[in-house]
Amino acid sequence: MPYPAEYQRATDQFANFLADARDAANLGSRHQAYTMAQGVFQAFRRRLKIRDAILFAGVLPVGLRALFVADWNPDEPRKSFESMDTMVEEVQALRSEHNFSPDTAIRDVAIALRKNVDEIEFAQVLDNLPKGARDFWKC
Repeated sequence: MPYPAEYQRATDQFANFLADARDAANLGSRHQAYTMAQGVFQAFRRRLKIRDAILFAGVLPVGLRALFVADWNPDEPRKSFESMDTMVEEVQALRSEHNFSPDTAIRDVAIALRKNVDEIEFAQVLDNLPKGARDFWKC
């Protein structure tokens, strides 16, 4: 049996997501979009129990799933969903000297993410996550 197509096309799917994020945020490169997306994923996962984070990661394409869990300290204290401004500041703090994430970073990543996931599965997962998760991914 051949290995699944999602793994065969993982690099192209990841590059497409980064291009979508770059375009949504009007950034200059996919490198800048990578840092923005990483910051958004880290800010989101800090607000989830591990069980919920695994459910969320399960609806992401392979490359995004890897980015979502990369460099994760599961012992880090969990945060609550706060104001969007506060969470965007958290996104912008990641590698701050090289971070070009705009004030719309979470919305911009949400736009790109929704172009690259199954919208029905994504909505079902969000329905089962804590209050605030759905609002986080609003675009």
